[in-house]
Amino acid sequence: MVTGGVAVLTLNRPAKRNAITPEMATALRTHAAALDADPGVRAVVLTGAGDKAFCAGSDVGELDRYATPWAFRNRDDYGDTIRGLRTPVIAAVNGFAFGGGLELALACDIRLAASTATFAAPEIKLGWIGGSGQSALLAHSIGPGNAATMLLTGDPIDAAQALAWGLVSEVVGRHEVLDRAVALAGRIAARAPIAAQTAKANLRAAYSMPLEQAIRYERDLQTICLSTADAAEGRAAFEQRREPRFTGE
Repeated sequence: MVTGGVAVLTLNRPAKRNAITPEMATALRTHAAALDADPGVRAVVLTGAGDKAFCAGSDVGELDRYATPWAFRNRDDYGDTIRGLRTPVIAAVNGFAFGGGLELALACDIRLAASTATFAAPEIKLGWIGGSGQSALLAHSIGPGNAATMLLTGDPIDAAQALAWGLVSEVVGRHEVLDRAVALAGRIAARAPIAAQTAKANLRAAYSMPLEQAIRYERDLQTICLSTADAAEGRAAFEQRREPRFTGE
């Protein structure tokens, strides 16, 4: 569903806490590519169907369908899919975000949580670890000590703890999280889309670059943005004291 430049992408398997099958992972990749290719989509909200779960991760019962561990290694990884979107993505975490569901939330640029949401990296309880950037993304979000607590125990944390640790930006009522995420996405969609995508790319790059290199890269991206028609429109709107009309050019 796309409204006002905002697309809502819903994981729709509520009876299984939106646990992801291989077919769902492939479908998610297809939908994500279509959203990125649509100039009318300027922000995406990712959420789960129902009122109990955002996503419980991969359906464990489906893992034996992979012929070998190498086949599993080369599957359509849904965390990679969301992390690879150029378009800004907000997670509306409306319930359980466990395992791969936690990784999906971490793959988003901004995370909002319902007061009833819980987060966990429970793979260690089953004898393995996450594989879609879980450790690195958690450490960046909540610090290495807090990340170690989640990764080594597998125990869940509630929304209040997630907020205190910085895993989410805001906690709202259980029935308000989607509306709040859509409203925030609408504010992002109103901005210049090239600048928004560039800001996202710049933030991601800053994690992996030394400071001086990151600043030079930012300056290069700023120069690219300044050459766009939207930047000219922004300057004109400022001088004329009106709202800008960004076209993505």
